[in-house]
Amino acid sequence: MIFDKYYVLDTNILLEDANNIFKLSEEGKNLIILPETVLDEIDSKKSGFEEINFQAREFARILENSNIKSSSKNGLYKIIRLEIIDRDNTTIDIISKEEYDVNIKSVSPNIINDRKILEIAKFANLYYEEEVEFLSLDIMARTRAISLDIKTDALSGSKKDEFNYEFVKEITINFEDQENLDNQEITNFDKEYKPYNYSYCFKIKSSDQVILANIQNKRIKVLDEVEVRNQIITPLNKEQLFFSNALLNHFYNVLIVEAKAGSGKTLLALSAALKLVRQKYFQRIIYIRNSIESVDKGEDVGYLPGLEEKFKIYNHPLMDSLDYIIRSEYKRKKSKKNPEAMPELDEQELSARIEQMIANYSIETMWVGEMRGRTLSNAIVIIDEAQNMSNKTMQMVLSRIDNTCKVTILGSNKQIDNFYVNKYTNALTTLLKSTKDESTLVNTFAIKLQKVLRGPITEWAEQIFTKK
Repeated sequence: MIFDKYYVLDTNILLEDANNIFKLSEEGKNLIILPETVLDEIDSKKSGFEEINFQAREFARILENSNIKSSSKNGLYKIIRLEIIDRDNTTIDIISKEEYDVNIKSVSPNIINDRKILEIAKFANLYYEEEVEFLSLDIMARTRAISLDIKTDALSGSKKDEFNYEFVKEITINFEDQENLDNQEITNFDKEYKPYNYSYCFKIKSSDQVILANIQNKRIKVLDEVEVRNQIITPLNKEQLFFSNALLNHFYNVLIVEAKAGSGKTLLALSAALKLVRQKYFQRIIYIRNSIESVDKGEDVGYLPGLEEKFKIYNHPLMDSLDYIIRSEYKRKKSKKNPEAMPELDEQELSARIEQMIANYSIETMWVGEMRGRTLSNAIVIIDEAQNMSNKTMQMVLSRIDNTCKVTILGSNKQIDNFYVNKYTNALTTLLKSTKDESTLVNTFAIKLQKVLRGPITEWAEQIFTKK
């Protein structure tokens, strides 16, 4: 049987999305080749609550719906051909070997499996009439494959997929245009307007004046900077003003933010959420963080009310933001009153105030692995560390959120810890790229926060470690 392409899959391809096997098969045109070690690794991931555990179980269900078409031997290798029932004639060859060449005494366990998989890929290159291609999300595995003269790729996502959408645009207008700028159609001023041009800096010709505005339904909405700044945490630059305005604006219900470390993304998102709950537009705040702990440890943290101790352990960014907000609010009150009459805030009082804020604003945290089957309503939802989420994970999380919620998705492609995704294939990038086309279902807003405000050490680190 002749196929168009022959793919040897690494384990991470299937743990990223079990249905990749059907996408790559292309209705039976291509042959999928699975080393037995891939099956062993997937089998070891079936227990747990994380997305990779779900994908492992999903792949097991796929294999259950298969028929053995043939079984053959070639030297030390055994090839079993399967056909998936009722799934576009998808054909899989599972290849095993009696004894592998890798020296298990001198190599660490994770590398042993990689080398076993590549031994099978090398054999497949000789066994099949056409050249095989090894697909993996692991750059180290792909590099080893290249050293063995095996054609390799990362499944999807490469530099050709990079994008640099102009979320904030700067144009110059005439002095007389500023008076009636609000609610004008943006195309009257920018003929090259795109759906992802969410924010504008209108510079007045022959003047230092700049008017900030967001675009809603292709119309210009000038920012009310006084109202945007009227919250616990005050925006400090134009990007933060655009972001804060979108957070507080009821027009937008999905916000996507890529930001450098220390740019204030979590702090601003939480500050705006507190204001909206205080104004009774929403009943609670839900913070979802997909950190590397969830991927590596698979901890069963679950859906926790804010007062639980685990809340602090696994959600340090949120707790740090609450700490900062309490201190900022206290300093503001202290400056208005007699500073000498108000004592400094000690740690015990600070902890008590944080717990009180968590209770008053119904702040809850949700662990990604415990979200299936839930429905979130009447909430401001903050999804942090989106760069560590696969597309399937983000799809599952967003599918839990009903139309009474507002969702803010935060992340940084410079802080990817999950080796099952890269900067081209993670959920943050997918969502940012989705802004290219206008949606009729939700009102999106996107921005990049480039300025580091945490302090000079953070900014210095960003500069020296991101040099090309």
